[in-house]
Amino acid sequence: MPSSAIRTTRRLTHRFGLHRDWWLYVLAMGIGLAMGSLAVLFIRPLQWMEAREAGIAPSTLWIFVLLAPAVGGLLVGVVRSVIRAQYVGPGVTTIIHAVMRRRSRLPLGVGIQKWICATLTIGSGGSAGAEGPIVTIGGTTGSALGQGLGASSSHTSTLLGCGAAAGISAVFNAPIAGVLFVIEILLRDFSVRTFTPIVIASVTASAMTQGILHDSAIFDIGDAFTKHEQPFRIAWSPAWILLGLILGVLAAGFIRLMSVVTSLFERSRVPHLLRPAIGGLLLAGLGAIWLGLFGASHLPDFYGNGYTTITELLSPEHYMHAIPERGVAMLVGIVLLTLACKLVGTCLTIGSGGSGGMFAPSLLMGAATGAILGLGLESMDLLPHGTPARFALVGMAAMVAAVTHAPLTAILIVYELTRNYQIILPLMLAAVVAVAIARLLCSDSVYSAKLRALGIRLGGSADMTVLTRLTVQDLILDPARVIGLKLPVSDVLRQSEDEGASDFVVVDEHGGYVGMVTMDDLQAALLHREAIPLLQVSEICRSDLPTVVPEDTLDTVLERFANAQSDALVVLKDGEDDQITGLVTRARLMRRYQAALDRDRHA
Repeated sequence: MPSSAIRTTRRLTHRFGLHRDWWLYVLAMGIGLAMGSLAVLFIRPLQWMEAREAGIAPSTLWIFVLLAPAVGGLLVGVVRSVIRAQYVGPGVTTIIHAVMRRRSRLPLGVGIQKWICATLTIGSGGSAGAEGPIVTIGGTTGSALGQGLGASSSHTSTLLGCGAAAGISAVFNAPIAGVLFVIEILLRDFSVRTFTPIVIASVTASAMTQGILHDSAIFDIGDAFTKHEQPFRIAWSPAWILLGLILGVLAAGFIRLMSVVTSLFERSRVPHLLRPAIGGLLLAGLGAIWLGLFGASHLPDFYGNGYTTITELLSPEHYMHAIPERGVAMLVGIVLLTLACKLVGTCLTIGSGGSGGMFAPSLLMGAATGAILGLGLESMDLLPHGTPARFALVGMAAMVAAVTHAPLTAILIVYELTRNYQIILPLMLAAVVAVAIARLLCSDSVYSAKLRALGIRLGGSADMTVLTRLTVQDLILDPARVIGLKLPVSDVLRQSEDEGASDFVVVDEHGGYVGMVTMDDLQAALLHREAIPLLQVSEICRSDLPTVVPEDTLDTVLERFANAQSDALVVLKDGEDDQITGLVTRARLMRRYQAALDRDRHA
């Protein structure tokens, strides 16, 4: 059996003095190699279909625009009815749900279904990206490997994270961002034990993909941007802050609209099989408006993953030719329409049940918003050294950060696309401003909104830092009901019944703390009713319960609760003084903890 094989291998490695988790590193490298190959197999069909669609004759373009999204949506519904796999939302949301509620166990069918459905959705023009699906494919691959080897839930989570990080790394050629994506969004675990194998998988996948494709896997900015880049200057800070403010508002609107559209489709009486097709028909309606305005020269810019449009928005040469040809007002109008259609089209595609990621749509919306702001500022000569391309690039990071509530991942993805350190300061400034505004307006990210509806609060081991910041002084203490050692137990029972009290603090004749009598102790005494008139508190008092002081942090208090069979602990004035301050209860501690989490989520 796999689990016995693992145990035997571990015993052998211990004899040779190897680290107990060395096998995770080997598996991480294997996952990286596998995901590098799987990423190529996933990407190549999408690139082939994109090239074919770019060459569609104008006479048949109308047919494709009006029919392909609906046909692709119908095929997605059919595939889901054939390959039945449990999922709770978009791929990343499903993975987070598995980590939080299913001990990181994902059936392999989830990845297979996501692969096929994403290819059909994106290939037929659906407004979605390839990053979410490759993360799901990688996550299910790592999870399936962990389950097959009989690994523990913590190791299965690590292997799931290795697959997800390898997927992002392979798609974007961004190994650092792949690691941060998993640590910041999926696992929320920054421990070295988890970090090391995820790094190995991410770097291996990136190297493997580049060894096969010899270029950026799915998206490349090119040299044109860096050739025109100028150093960051403090005088431009208001412009980056303004961009962050705008994108924070836009991201919050996008998240809320996605939730509304998803809810409408889920509450509708339309069969699940047909919902993606309905979403495709509505997207085709937007496509028809686009072709009616601009003609059938090429596919609408908001169809598919939108990387061609992003590449144009990031090219300074594009603006050098487009501005004289169309004028700033016309160009701003086109980009603004692209932004609006991409936002609505993505909600229709994903909300109706289409398959795909939201990274690519967020990148396009951010680039479009940045380009609009850059065009406006340049037309007013407010930024003579700025270019719309620079604003488009910064907008990409800010929008992804605001939509996912993960600024580190967004900053590093865009930075690794350019490899230009000059851009890192505006990326950081705009991204953190956008996240702050988005969280102020919408506490949930695009991934956590669905989970919150299921009653799941996102968090991880890092949430223990909330408890380390709080002390007993931050709690409202319950008053202590003090009783003496020689008091009859019958009097305590009567007092408990009259006052509804459950815990009593026992003191000696000098008022010093001795112990506690809990409800469990009283219930145990009631089992021998005939002896109650003869019992005194000293005979049932528990002196083994730990105590706390006001300066104790709540993580310490929580640990003491775990070691004590009691719902309340006594708070003493200090460690050497027996003066009783009150009682701290499990219920009040957990309510304070949840309140702190909610405050952090809205901060």
